[in-house]
Amino acid sequence: ETEKNIFEDYESIFRYFEIVSVLIFSAEYLLRLWSCVSVEQYQHPIFGRIKYIVSPMAIIDLIAIAPFYITFIVTDNRILRILRFLRILRITKHSKHSKTFHIITNTIYKKRSELLSSLILMLSLLLICSTGVYFAENEAQPEKFSSIPSAMWWAVATLTTVGYGDIFPITSLGKLLGSISAIFGIGFFALPAGLLATGFSDEIKKEKSFCPHCGEKLPSD
Repeated sequence: ETEKNIFEDYESIFRYFEIVSVLIFSAEYLLRLWSCVSVEQYQHPIFGRIKYIVSPMAIIDLIAIAPFYITFIVTDNRILRILRFLRILRITKHSKHSKTFHIITNTIYKKRSELLSSLILMLSLLLICSTGVYFAENEAQPEKFSSIPSAMWWAVATLTTVGYGDIFPITSLGKLLGSISAIFGIGFFALPAGLLATGFSDEIKKEKSFCPHCGEKLPSD
């Protein structure tokens, strides 16, 4: 839709494709809601279905199809833009039932404590770097480092080693802080990647230890 020339030429095709896909996803959602009682945790005919509706995967399914129907009721353009953006969640419907998707979500869940600790460390480092460069550069560049929040843009670019170059320190202390921040950033921002890689590898090994057909644990070598 953002490419006006393409959208104008193929608007009807896009529209029909959306209608068909939403109808299919809606039918799937209703069928899952109807048959979920066959699963032990959703056995109750009423409360079981309510429990299924509020489950994370069912919420994603609902959010993926809801924007299409809400657009018939809501006329506010700002809300419509947000709803159109949420349509991208339909992509997750194709992946959330795959084995790889479950492995990734299990990895994130099992490593949640370590990932949270890494996030706290990164945010702390971001705040320290932003505060330090603010005091080092505010007098020399008041228009670029006007406050600690404005200095956070530089800190993010430096810690992630992106370095856009739009703002940079010019004082000796600021340059020293920039060098230290870049070095620490490489290590700290690599922590989540390392944790996820290790967890993903462990989940793959665990998955391979069970028979893909019967689900029984395979004998160890």
